[in-house]
Amino acid sequence: MRRNPRRDLLAGLTVAVVALPLALGFGVSSGLGAEAGLATAVVAGALAAVFGGSNLQVSGPTGAMTVVLVPIVADHGPSGVLTVGLMAGAILVALALLRAGGSMRYVPAPVVEGFTLGIACVIGLQQIPNALGVPTPEGERVLVVAWRAFEEFARAPDRTAVALALSVAAVMLLGARWRPTVPFSVLAVIAATLVVQIGGLDGVRPIGELPSGLPAPSLAFVDAGALSDLVAPAVAVAALAALESLLSASVADGMTVGQKHDADRELFGQGVANLAAPLFGGVPATGAIARTAVNVRSGATSRLASLTHAAVLAAIVFAAAPLVSKIPLAALAGVLLATAVRMVEVGSLRAMARATRSDALILVLTAVATLVLDLVLAVIIGLAVAGLLALRAVARQARLAPLALDRGDHTEEEHRLLAEHIVAYRVEGPLFFAAAHRFLLELTELADVRVVILRLSHVSVVDATGALVLKDAVAKLRRRGIAVMVSGIRPGHRRVLDSVGALDLLRHEGREYATTPEAIGAAREHLRLTGVLPAARAPQPEPLSVREAP
Repeated sequence: MRRNPRRDLLAGLTVAVVALPLALGFGVSSGLGAEAGLATAVVAGALAAVFGGSNLQVSGPTGAMTVVLVPIVADHGPSGVLTVGLMAGAILVALALLRAGGSMRYVPAPVVEGFTLGIACVIGLQQIPNALGVPTPEGERVLVVAWRAFEEFARAPDRTAVALALSVAAVMLLGARWRPTVPFSVLAVIAATLVVQIGGLDGVRPIGELPSGLPAPSLAFVDAGALSDLVAPAVAVAALAALESLLSASVADGMTVGQKHDADRELFGQGVANLAAPLFGGVPATGAIARTAVNVRSGATSRLASLTHAAVLAAIVFAAAPLVSKIPLAALAGVLLATAVRMVEVGSLRAMARATRSDALILVLTAVATLVLDLVLAVIIGLAVAGLLALRAVARQARLAPLALDRGDHTEEEHRLLAEHIVAYRVEGPLFFAAAHRFLLELTELADVRVVILRLSHVSVVDATGALVLKDAVAKLRRRGIAVMVSGIRPGHRRVLDSVGALDLLRHEGREYATTPEAIGAAREHLRLTGVLPAARAPQPEPLSVREAP
């Protein structure tokens, strides 16, 4: 923090200017009011900066979290949201102590992109009532609320709020392309507020009165009787906070050279922040990708920038609350509409859609589930579909590759007899539950042969299901009078095969061999003993060589 304090202080000031309208807007959208958004930005922003695992992360209220909080407010009221935030903080601390931060790398990119797209759509739809200047209708689903808001607007249209919202959004979007370093969000909000005040537009609703400072910390909102009902929402909030914070920290690492976040410490910092924010009336917080990106682009090099951002917002709370209270809600709706548009990376979406059909499917499913269901369930659906598609792709790698027998020093008749009665296969890829059924069908539908040789040295993975299927296949072949010989079992696979008794039959008859040539030699001897190969024409002692079929 002492290396380049001037750059960090300027970066923190810049982030605070950008974060102010967002904190106000997300507080209003959550249902707890603008003061809740400011309290979260100040308290959670400072604590996450101190205890978090990223030097550049900026935390506070976010649109994704707002999406989760709206139904909680509807079902349990403001006190329920504060309690959920407290419980989520404890869950995040527990995840940090369990060192669960590294699990973020297992979330596929299409899930993240679909999740972000869905959030952007939900945030945009949430702003429809304020952008149209109508009271927020009742309803749990954002699509239903937006539709009812349009119906209310159609009955008594007032285009003032619509003009303000669209103007603020247009200024932000166009200004960012023209001068990316200028905080057009604040300039647009100030201009909209002046237009309303000077023009005497009384029909446009303002934020309303704000407290001149943070309230004293209190746990009075906790209702012990309601804790059991809030466990599921708390888990959802904690999961979202972990996902978004670790994703944001990863984005910050990618934008810099030499910066690397500590995932477990980041979870701990977010947990501490969420334990404290509800005490001051704040909503649950996460790492904010947009504000973190502004922080990095502004030249931040340490946590001083994030702390400065929180301090500036605190000063605004204490010194400028009367002025902030006059900001029109339509202007904040415009800010969040522009934010939703800027969240959508068209290039990334196009790349994911063109990559593979599986990636496109995962992206679309996650986005639709985010919009129609809820965020955590959407991520679960995306992960489940991605896992199933990945399993299918891996299972397709498992196959039986035929091995052809060289003629060696055999006569034409001896080689013909060997080829007719010995089938050799190399088992390739994973022998696990997803591929085991196909393996069993292929192996037990062999033609009339006397010996089957399985070369297992190319098996990559064996699980209990695969071992049981191998055992079943050996038993079925034996009942048909077909001898089975196995070679090349890896030491790491032997324990799994032994645990289900897959090797017992082979060991009983001495039909497990270290190499495939040894197994072929044993098969040749078996054919001689059973009279398939005449004793006078038995092959020489050196074993047959094996070559792979083209």
